[in-house]
Amino acid sequence: MKTIPSNATIVLVHAAWADASSWSAVIGPLLKSGVKVIAAQIPMTSLSDDVAALKVALERAGAGPILLVSHSYSGGVITALDGDDRVRGLAYVAAMPPAEGETVGDLFFREAPHEMAPHLEPDVHGLLWMSEEGMNNAVAHRATAEQNAIATAAQRPIAMKCLGETIQTPAWRSKPSWYLLAEDDRMFSPKTQRFVAERMSAQIRSYNVDHAPQISEPALVVRFLLDAASALL
Repeated sequence: MKTIPSNATIVLVHAAWADASSWSAVIGPLLKSGVKVIAAQIPMTSLSDDVAALKVALERAGAGPILLVSHSYSGGVITALDGDDRVRGLAYVAAMPPAEGETVGDLFFREAPHEMAPHLEPDVHGLLWMSEEGMNNAVAHRATAEQNAIATAAQRPIAMKCLGETIQTPAWRSKPSWYLLAEDDRMFSPKTQRFVAERMSAQIRSYNVDHAPQISEPALVVRFLLDAASALL
């Protein structure tokens, strides 16, 4: 593996039904490798709000090169970010990177849902929540029951608005990308994952993991991110 620049930063962006702590098992090993890490918090009130929050988080990164990392929904967030030349590459973990005029929802519903995927309905506030059953059976079905109970208790909901906002200029058009394809994903179709990864001409790494490998297989995700950082920064 190539040497990662000492001034590089890996910025992690969380998915729906999670917050920055969802990367906890990944952050420690990345820090031990000598890389600066920032786990951004996004409000998930709209895609535009999330991009704005990410820009604020990036102010902490300094002048060095950045690898932006997304999981699931936040693939749309890092794809919509523009105008920051420090971002040298994009890493997607079972994530949803739209093209021009496309939404995260378009990708999420591109294939019929897995038989174990939960049925989601917004509450009176237009927010989507994940049940513990959905967490256990689809989001992270390879994680432990305790991990999923904690994730369910600590979750942050996602607003329906986030799924319907179109992308204007996808960042992956001008920046190199890596994609971790989750072959045992029950939330976001592996077929669609391969479609978007190949559309981006991403460096694809395919693994037999669930939708949340940063929880169920963190060591694998760490290796993936270090490889991406060494190649892209």
